[in-house]
Amino acid sequence: MNIGMLKKITGFSFCDDVYKFAALSAEEAVLNYCNIDKIPDGLENTTLKIAADILRREQYGSGDVPVVVSNVKVGDTSTSFTPLSESKTDEVIEKYKKILNRYRRVTFV
Repeated sequence: MNIGMLKKITGFSFCDDVYKFAALSAEEAVLNYCNIDKIPDGLENTTLKIAADILRREQYGSGDVPVVVSNVKVGDTSTSFTPLSESKTDEVIEKYKKILNRYRRVTFV
């Protein structure tokens, strides 16, 4: 995976090891989901997007826990935030399933 491109599309300033970890995590997730041994050319950009999503979700090195808006009240303005559940690459993969399913192989155990 092109780590330089990953740095550009995320806009974060992490050490190279963090980018490599996200890239390896994304590649591992794609290979495991599709039951394949090598990332095909048609999944290079998708794998890059998954790595970027992993970096955004995890917020490595920030010390902040990623949150989502859980409640909004307009009168007297009130907003509540809830921490995201613990890291799950499956949740990131979920939005790419339509693309990944084209490359998925059936395996029998």
